[in-house]
Amino acid sequence: MQENLVIVESPAKAKTIEKFLGKDYMVMSSYGHIRDLKKKEISIDLKTLEPDYEIPDEKKKLVSELRSSAKKASKVWLASDEDREGEAISWHLCEVLGLDEKNTNRIVFHEITKPAILDAIQHPRFLNMNLVNAQQARRVLDRIVGFKLSPVLWRKVKPALSAGRVQSVAVRLIVEREREIQAFKSEPYYRVNAIFFAIGPDGKKTEVKAELDTRFKTHDEALAFLNNCKDAAFSVSDVTKKPLRRTPAPPFTTSTLQQEAARKLGFTVSQTMMLAQHLYENGKITYMRTDSVNLSSLCINACKEEIEATWGEKYHKTRQYHTHSKGAQEAHEAIRPTYMNAKTVEGTAQERRLYELIWKRTAACQMEDAQIEKTTVGITIRHADGTVAHEKFTVNGEVVTFDGFLKVYRESSDDDENSGEMTTNQLPPMAEGDTLQRGEMVSTERFSQGPQRYTEASLVHKMEELGIGRPSTYAPTISTIQQRGYVQKGDRKGDERTFAIDTLKGNTITATEKAETVGSEKGKLLPTDIGLVVNDFLLEHFPNVLDYNFTAKVEQEFDTIAEGKEQWTDMLQDFYKDFEPQVDKTMNSRQEHKAGERELGTDPKSGKPVFVKIGRFGPVIQIGTAEDKEKPRFAQLPKDKSMEAITLDEALELFKLPRTLGDFEGTPVVIGAGRFGPYILHNKKYVSLPSTEDPLSIKLSTAVALIERRRIEDSMRHLKKFEEDPQLEVMKGKYGPYLVYDGKNYRLPKAMHERAAELTYVECMDIINNAVKK
Repeated sequence: MQENLVIVESPAKAKTIEKFLGKDYMVMSSYGHIRDLKKKEISIDLKTLEPDYEIPDEKKKLVSELRSSAKKASKVWLASDEDREGEAISWHLCEVLGLDEKNTNRIVFHEITKPAILDAIQHPRFLNMNLVNAQQARRVLDRIVGFKLSPVLWRKVKPALSAGRVQSVAVRLIVEREREIQAFKSEPYYRVNAIFFAIGPDGKKTEVKAELDTRFKTHDEALAFLNNCKDAAFSVSDVTKKPLRRTPAPPFTTSTLQQEAARKLGFTVSQTMMLAQHLYENGKITYMRTDSVNLSSLCINACKEEIEATWGEKYHKTRQYHTHSKGAQEAHEAIRPTYMNAKTVEGTAQERRLYELIWKRTAACQMEDAQIEKTTVGITIRHADGTVAHEKFTVNGEVVTFDGFLKVYRESSDDDENSGEMTTNQLPPMAEGDTLQRGEMVSTERFSQGPQRYTEASLVHKMEELGIGRPSTYAPTISTIQQRGYVQKGDRKGDERTFAIDTLKGNTITATEKAETVGSEKGKLLPTDIGLVVNDFLLEHFPNVLDYNFTAKVEQEFDTIAEGKEQWTDMLQDFYKDFEPQVDKTMNSRQEHKAGERELGTDPKSGKPVFVKIGRFGPVIQIGTAEDKEKPRFAQLPKDKSMEAITLDEALELFKLPRTLGDFEGTPVVIGAGRFGPYILHNKKYVSLPSTEDPLSIKLSTAVALIERRRIEDSMRHLKKFEEDPQLEVMKGKYGPYLVYDGKNYRLPKAMHERAAELTYVECMDIINNAVKK
């Protein structure tokens, strides 16, 4: 009989824990939740709002094995993660395995180390049903919103759409930011920089770079200023030296780790969480879903030893951080290395980079402040007639007198994504009254900058700021809105813009113009047309669900349930009694136009109205209406056009396709446009048109060349056919050769890749038959 059975939710975690426990302990994994709401139905009693859980088919064998092991064990320990989701997993295990909640040991730990595991075994607790109920409340509320709103979208917008409580609010943030950007009108202004020379006692000149404290609104004002400076004298009006101290950022929470890993390492939010999960399960870092900045005394002492041994006592400073964020979950610790004496770990290159980032941030937060001396010099402008200008030049210099935590780490921001080391600008000795020689003075036209599109990191920051979601929800939310096609991560090429530069050199002003590309962005979150339409529809009919305050209030109610101060079913009933009538009203309302539909004008050829709308496969242009004798004509909206911005002329251009270029091999060559872009159609076969070719001007000869190139590519993919069975073929794919049989693909063992074109019929059928048996 097995003495002890420990159940965790992850096989990797089970493997690590098994090393620390003796032969009396058997460690098994539940592979996450062993039961959940049914996938294809709401699975909630809408009168009582009680959930109806089921064990999915793929988990039935595992549940049977867990039941068998639990019966054989004299003691069962539930060791799922210490957050609400983990508590719910343990509760489901109790329910399904028939364990007595009052006698089953629940153990929690936020690092997978031998001392932490053994300590947890020494101090078990029982299930915390308040945490379980907070998780159930979130799961049930999200299921109700998703299952009730999605059918409304199917009827009113487009089939196969879906809505989610947190996801829809995240889309709203991205849509509103996009509209702020579109509405923003950039205004020009003129900034003046100058180079001055300070003359030392030995007559040596030292260059000093300064900027005018005034921005001019017009080109004329900037030119007038330069002209006034031709004969002006410049002198130091004041020198201010100010000591500054910079303090390190606190240790990582889930949100700040996601943001810094995006800025410094270029990781996506979900990538960061996957890597952090691996590091945690292998005992390298503490639990990675936390909004706490607390550090254990063990970690603080370990940091002290490491810092003093590496950089000396003067670099160490003990700091205690306290969590102030609303609803910080349970008594978690910040994300930190398990052992501070391990500066690096084994693992993939990405895991090592993430670990190094966590190590540096943890070490830096226990280091002394950086000390900086900031010098500000004012430069007075005295005109030839003796009058002093109200404008003034300023010079700033910074010298790091003690680097402190900057020795290890500097926090990045969204405005400064290239976070290199701190720049220092040491100034020559200058005193009040010193005369300066003017060198070159330059007026540069600049433009006011509008709001920036969200990156994954800045969206997480905004969601945290508004109280939307919790550490465990940021990554899945951002992944979901992209998978559903409401948001896409994209690059914008930007537009070319000219700007004026006027340079005063000696007594001559030279005017030049330069070009720059503005608005180019990489990896930003952009709303799709579907995302815009769905957002506007939900905002019109369900404003409370998309309200930021409502979403944050719901999170606070989950926290209240977790504290045992509110009944979870009462909270759901309060929401549902207002929500259900709203759904019924919207579902049964009649509207003249479908959501997102917009009339662009009239087609001059037919006299029929032209609309842009959401069609079955996405946004389309429609000429005519369903009531006309003739069927309406449709054209798919290209990816580079948006529903909100497309004009009548641009829409009518799309109807110039399809166009026939001529015949090739006795069959017409047709240029058309589809949902994936323009294409060539010849002899019932399609060839995508490259982005370098214009579908409205491409010539027959170019199209034929593309058709022939595609034929060559296709022939190279077909490695071997078989007389014994024409349905069998050896093909070459992106990841190597494979078999195609009866419309299905089968992998080839790597050992056969080199001789794929020489395989026999028998060998191929053996591979297929073995795959079918498996």
